[in-house]
Amino acid sequence: MATVHEPTVVGVAHFNAAEDAAALRGAMKGFGTDENAIIEILTSRSNAQRQAISQAFTHEYGRDIIEDLKSELGGHFEDVIVALMLPPAEYLCKELHHCMEGMGTDEKVLVEILCTRTKKEIAEIVEAYERLYNRPLAEHMCSETSGDFRRLLTLIVTGARDEEAGVDQARAAEAAQQLYDAGEAKWGTDEEIFNKILAHESFGQLRAIFEEYKNISGRTIEQAIKAEIAGELSEALSAIVECVENQAAWFAQRLRDAMQGLGTDDRTLIRIIVSRSERDLAAIKREYEVLYDKTLVSEVRGETSGDYRKALIALLGPA
Repeated sequence: MATVHEPTVVGVAHFNAAEDAAALRGAMKGFGTDENAIIEILTSRSNAQRQAISQAFTHEYGRDIIEDLKSELGGHFEDVIVALMLPPAEYLCKELHHCMEGMGTDEKVLVEILCTRTKKEIAEIVEAYERLYNRPLAEHMCSETSGDFRRLLTLIVTGARDEEAGVDQARAAEAAQQLYDAGEAKWGTDEEIFNKILAHESFGQLRAIFEEYKNISGRTIEQAIKAEIAGELSEALSAIVECVENQAAWFAQRLRDAMQGLGTDDRTLIRIIVSRSERDLAAIKREYEVLYDKTLVSEVRGETSGDYRKALIALLGPA
């Protein structure tokens, strides 16, 4: 998958897990909690370093650092810190499970997590999900979704995407023609063809297919999807298309949506900032400014407060 690698969190050189564990223990012991010390340490360490701190903490004090943090912190600040302490795949599993549990399913979260990850990341999520919930992710997802949307997500979760093959221009032209024939060129739409191509081909190959599509149709694949396909499937296919073209811009739009309107969707805000901080959060910040003429840091500052705000701003890096 052609994601730019522009993290805002890279970890620290001369890292010492035992020293960090002792500093965190000190920040939580006794009267009152030193939230600033917790923010300073955990937002500047990489996830691998945080896992090492967690092990050192258990080794030194016989305690679970996440449980200790939970007992000391609260609200959205606690949510950010716990998200940082979980291994990335486990954190995303927790988010997937949450969006499917109880009444109704939040399809937007399914799309955000599953349609934007690499095949390797999906495989890690699938493995972790079954380990954590004693149930295959595909099975849980199938019970919560339906129709072509379910079929697309199932293809993605079962690792259908071919990320090994290089870009083949002749095959791209063939696939573009298939998409055109399945959509614009006929009465009604053959969603199965869209699913098959968008879930199977690598992002590089899809980029070539979308170029060819424009040559055949005279309009973009995205315009075709919006015109031909409705509902959740349309959102999922559009997410794949937009991530092929500019993944950072897609996440910037998701962050904007999370902060617009009545109240902030803090869960989405936290999830994207934490899960992209070691990947492409610097690129997302740049795209945000291009799209909305405002910095992401200033928007987050305006929508959050207290230690929660401090932690998010620290993860976002300098404005």
